[in-house]
Amino acid sequence: MNIELYQEIALTRDIPKYQLQQGDIATLIDFVDHPSKVEKGCVLEIFNAVGESIKVVTVPISAIKTLTSEDMLTSRSNKQKSDLVTM
Repeated sequence: MNIELYQEIALTRDIPKYQLQQGDIATLIDFVDHPSKVEKGCVLEIFNAVGESIKVVTVPISAIKTLTSEDMLTSRSNKQKSDLVTM
């Protein structure tokens, strides 16, 4: 897998710690070594649908993939279930 800095990527699995879901799109902004010399990490910047930066996170490199012509962009709410008000 050839991933370059500042490339848009997709998550390959849910990352509950950051409220991210498989398929979410992010921008790769750096690679980091794990202190225990295990899997390399990736620093990602997450944007909302209108291009505003909402968080920067670090995930294992195995949790990302490059985007392809087979991928479909989708939209979901960034609100937590506990943030939603029911009527």
